[in-house]
Amino acid sequence: MNVASIAGMWDRLTGTQADPPRWLIWATAVLALAAVLSGGVWRIVRNAVTIAHEGGHGLVALLTGRRLDGIRLHSDTSGLTVSRGRARGPGMVLTAAAGYTAPPLLGLAGAALLAAGHITALLWGATALLLAMLVMIRNAYGALTVVLTGALFLLVSWVTKAQVQAAFAYLVVWFLLAGGARPVAELQRSRRRDRSGNSDADQLGRLTGTPAALWLFFFYVIALCAVVGGGQWLLIR
Repeated sequence: MNVASIAGMWDRLTGTQADPPRWLIWATAVLALAAVLSGGVWRIVRNAVTIAHEGGHGLVALLTGRRLDGIRLHSDTSGLTVSRGRARGPGMVLTAAAGYTAPPLLGLAGAALLAAGHITALLWGATALLLAMLVMIRNAYGALTVVLTGALFLLVSWVTKAQVQAAFAYLVVWFLLAGGARPVAELQRSRRRDRSGNSDADQLGRLTGTPAALWLFFFYVIALCAVVGGGQWLLIR
């Protein structure tokens, strides 16, 4: 790869792309909402939320100085991130809180990029994050899921036309925004059935000496704020 090619890639990464038509932005919002509300579709696309959830745990664990042992993604769309470090303290609290907040916050960050016209940066940035996560995956299904997701982002960003790239980027961001609250609702329902106290909210309750319900409320607030803020960036411009 010569200098001119590298310079061209850098210009494409840092440059801005034209906004898609208004109808496309609304269409991708409707499609994303339909995917979140449809039971059959949700069971498939929820894997993307699990990737973001476990990736959030892993990233914050590293940022707070914990040792990340590995991440597993399962075919039932559950996941597990294992890290080592102090059993209590701010690092552990932040790591535990990062899972359910990661999808809506990633959606909010994506909305900020799209509002600024950085469609390519969003697609390439997502691909880079998936490649970094792949290093820490410790099971075959998880590796396959991350590889296929990364390949999809890479294929769209390199092969398709600008409007297809824009549609895909907006669809992904809307999905993360719209899908941020459903896992929290599922967590709330599962806690009614399972009193084992193994959920992220229960763990955070024990770590901080507060009710687990308070953390459920916190997860809902983050999801709602992300939807409102991200929606304004994407639609009111």
